[in-house]
Amino acid sequence: MKNEMTTHIRRLSMTLVHRVVSALALAWGALCPTFVEAAADVPSFRQDVMPVFFRAGCNAGGCHGASRGKDGFMLSLFGYDPKGDYFRITQEMVGRRVNVAAPETSLLLLKATGSVTHTGGKRFAVDSDYYRTLLAWIQAGAPDDAESVAVPVEITLTPERIVFQGLGTPVQSKVTARYSDGSQRDVTKLSLFLTNNPATVAIEADGLVKPVSRGDSHVFARFDRFTIGSEIIVLPEKTDFKWSNPPANNYIDQLVYDRLQKLYILPSELCDDETFLRRIYLDLCGIPPTVAEYRKFMADASPRKREALIDELLASEAFSRVWAGIWGEWVRLIASGYIPDATDAKAANTYAQWILKQFKTNRPFNEFVADQIKGRGSNLTDAPSNLYTMLVQDRAFRPKDFAANFAQLMTGIQMQCAECHNHPFDRWTMTDYYGNVSFFNGIRRKQGVQYRDFIIYNDPTAPPAKHIVDQRPVPATVLGGEAPVPPDVDQLEALAAWLTAPDNPHFSRNFANRIWAHFFVRGLVEPIDDMRISNPPTNGPLLDALAEKFAASGFNLRSLIRDICMSRVYQLSIHPNETNKEDRRQFSRRSLRRARADILLDSIITATDGTHSFRSWPQGTMAMEYHPRASAPTAGDPFLSTFGRSKRGSICACETRNEVTISQTLHLLVGDTMQKNVDKGTVVPDLMKTKKTPEEIIEELYIRALTRKPKPEELKALLALLAPSEKPDAQFYKDLFSSLLNSSEFMFNH
Repeated sequence: MKNEMTTHIRRLSMTLVHRVVSALALAWGALCPTFVEAAADVPSFRQDVMPVFFRAGCNAGGCHGASRGKDGFMLSLFGYDPKGDYFRITQEMVGRRVNVAAPETSLLLLKATGSVTHTGGKRFAVDSDYYRTLLAWIQAGAPDDAESVAVPVEITLTPERIVFQGLGTPVQSKVTARYSDGSQRDVTKLSLFLTNNPATVAIEADGLVKPVSRGDSHVFARFDRFTIGSEIIVLPEKTDFKWSNPPANNYIDQLVYDRLQKLYILPSELCDDETFLRRIYLDLCGIPPTVAEYRKFMADASPRKREALIDELLASEAFSRVWAGIWGEWVRLIASGYIPDATDAKAANTYAQWILKQFKTNRPFNEFVADQIKGRGSNLTDAPSNLYTMLVQDRAFRPKDFAANFAQLMTGIQMQCAECHNHPFDRWTMTDYYGNVSFFNGIRRKQGVQYRDFIIYNDPTAPPAKHIVDQRPVPATVLGGEAPVPPDVDQLEALAAWLTAPDNPHFSRNFANRIWAHFFVRGLVEPIDDMRISNPPTNGPLLDALAEKFAASGFNLRSLIRDICMSRVYQLSIHPNETNKEDRRQFSRRSLRRARADILLDSIITATDGTHSFRSWPQGTMAMEYHPRASAPTAGDPFLSTFGRSKRGSICACETRNEVTISQTLHLLVGDTMQKNVDKGTVVPDLMKTKKTPEEIIEELYIRALTRKPKPEELKALLALLAPSEKPDAQFYKDLFSSLLNSSEFMFNH
């Protein structure tokens, strides 16, 4: 017992000695940094030690980088706060995590190597470079860096593009960091690697790239706050592929073909006229063509009839209605009926009518957006000011929430992650985040003359947002900007000018991608509101070209959409060939997509000459014109809710849902939408009154529902059902009409 006590006292004494010596050594290092730095082989805390924590995963979100740390030890996520990390490692528990008196006993080393119990397990071996770096740093007294230590300003990943012919030899990638003092360093062993399509390509921890299966993908490297990617293409090992040289209508076709040719994929053939007619009406007008419009187009023998129809529909009011509805969805336009949040029905109507007018007059898209950024005045009379009440709906204006929503909508950049730490998968830092928030720190609203009237204004004396780490003020600075907006310049004017400038790729690429996504199943970047380095476009040159054309046209929405619709790529058939049957990313064929909820409802109303009543809206209102008028964002129309229309509860594009559900099927089969417009509708009775033959009635029902005539085998089968009766009753035709409207062919845009 006496021996055990003596041993215990001896251990406590040694621990105390270690802590005192460690504290003295650390204090000496802090007082005399020049002495410590004199040794050229002493690792730098920021340049050498912090990257080890990053590579080993110590400061990742699932470990000590979590908001509250792990097992009593916290590091800043991915190392955004090196000053705080240095304190926590060396000062928070002196002599325990770092023991300069006996470096090998430092808990930092023992846990990382698995020598003692560690929740995170073994992170690296004793004979690794990571261990040697940390040990050398501790042996040198665990010094901090001088104020002027160089920091990374850029990284490069080589090769920038790798093409594998089959599952061939892996390729070693290399990451190079450039520092603020002009120096460069190979940081491959200190970087993290990932792939965005592991089914096509894998990348190992050391950066070795391995092909997995045919396709295209990207691999990424992350070091410090930077992420960069390389394009990977995996081709079949042996192939008799021969490019078919399909005609190209414009630059869109050329850029898509260039990509397809590199991937050994042939595009499908053109769709037929009936398919094109239905597709272009749904995409540009949000409704199918009438029987008269169908017959007119099909009877036209002109080789340029598709082009003429595109121009006709682009000039239509229906086109403006569709895009006004889409923009209303993007900005969360809603009449909540809840006065304190300034989204009263009159304000919502004022905003909606102004938006529609801008699309009717083909207002340049950048001016349309700039007007809303600069919007001031009454929410009831100065329509653009409603951007500041709709994008974030609350009793008081919230600059942080608005700034995050604004960036996501206007640039596709999700800044939310950078509020508490640097963005883990993009270039944006906490300073970028708070510089963005500062643009809106002065937005105020006050009660107007009426109880529902709110005056939106900007207070130029409002202080900028404060950085969460050190509470320093961060002046308003545009994303990626090198200097803040001068204090004598209106911040919102400056923001609007920067954002909507023709040479700002954040704006033009974001909206070019959103517009593209409306006409195809997916955007070139998907999701459309997640534009980041680690989520690259499937065809970068095409997105760049669309953005450049959009800007060069003076941000003419109709001009860009005309380019898209005139392309052969847009007019391709849904039917695959042997080379493109697995393609989901490169637009080599048309992909099926269920029509948006509002377009589907308007299509039913149009096909049946029917009606649909929206609560608190006049009779005859179309679904694309409708915005919710309710006491909460979750309330709205039952049909639209069932079929996944955005409830406008958040800015996320994911709120609009197009998947098929059992509820939708049941609604169409037994719900009041079909019952009212088909069973009790006028289409079938009116057709029977004209004394048309069964063939003519069946044909018109097909055209109304599917924009095509019945196939010979379909008509033959239907006439066979009618044969036993001398005079078919109306119920037969109603059942047929209902079946067509319930079919996948009607519900899907193809």
